[in-house]
Amino acid sequence: MNTELSLCDKIAVHASRLGPSGLSPYAPGTVGSAVAILLAPIFFMPLPMWMRIVVIVALFCWGSLQITRAEEILGSKDPGEIVLDELVGQWITILPFAALSFWWMVIAFVLFRIFDIAKPFPVKDSETWFEGGWGVMIDDVLAGLYAMVCLGVLRFLFA
Repeated sequence: MNTELSLCDKIAVHASRLGPSGLSPYAPGTVGSAVAILLAPIFFMPLPMWMRIVVIVALFCWGSLQITRAEEILGSKDPGEIVLDELVGQWITILPFAALSFWWMVIAFVLFRIFDIAKPFPVKDSETWFEGGWGVMIDDVLAGLYAMVCLGVLRFLFA
C-alpha cells in the first residue's frame, strides 16, 4: 500500500479491514464476522428496530464507497483483507431479534459464515450485479438474509 495516501484513503482501507481484523493471517472473513458479533451487543442490539435499519443502510452505502476505494488502493478485486461486508451481513442476520443469548449469537455467527462461504443461489451471482464495493457488499447482504431466515426458523422451533 502506498504510504502517500490521503487521510480519506487511509480511512477507506482501515474501515474496509474493520481495523486490524482483515489483516488476520487466518480466515480474515471469519475474524471480521466474529468482531461483528462481539460489537453487536454494544453498538447494534440496543438500538430500536428503525435505527438498526438505518444503521444497516448507512453502513451498506458508506461501506460500499469505502470498499470501492480500498480495492483501488490495494489493487485487487475483493481481497480477503476487506471484511467490512462481513459486519453488514452479520448484523443483518441478527436484525429482527430484540435480544439474543450467547448461544443464539454463536448460532447466528455460524449460520452467516455457512451462507457466506457456501454462497447458494443467488448469493454468488450477486457479486456481479454491481461494480466495486457495491458488489462486494451485496453478496453478504443476501447471505445475511438467508442466515436471518434460518435463525428465525430455529428460534421459532427451539426457543
